[in-house]
Amino acid sequence: MRIVLQRSKNAKVTVNGEIVGEIESGLVLLVGVTHEDGEEDAVYLADKVVNLRIFEDENGKMNHSLLDKGGQILSVSQFTLYGDCRKGRRPNFMEAAKPEQAEKLYEFFNEELRKKGISVETGIFGAMMDVSLINDGPVTLLLDSK
Repeated sequence: MRIVLQRSKNAKVTVNGEIVGEIESGLVLLVGVTHEDGEEDAVYLADKVVNLRIFEDENGKMNHSLLDKGGQILSVSQFTLYGDCRKGRRPNFMEAAKPEQAEKLYEFFNEELRKKGISVETGIFGAMMDVSLINDGPVTLLLDSK
């Protein structure tokens, strides 16, 4: 699994002009799944996301996690994270998992986050989505389960 994580002051995802997920302070996760991924990848990344110390303490140092801060997550499925652009001018998405596999693991990942006490909002799997956010910092990290 691959995640683009962005610390956010607020964020929302819209489908056909309707807000389907929205958070205040927390993290926006763009989540991609590849063929070899399983539940162990989702468990590993859920634990990593909620425990990463990427929020400032009273001295301005990144010492607090999402669990410490009490923030929310906006999780958005993103198969294009596995786009291969090395050849030609059009991305190849052969490394992205098939939708049935990807959706199941994406939902499992979101449930793992919720089990940790985090409020998780999502987009709609497979839909064309508009994602807007105010990136706090900016802080943007790439996480990979492999």
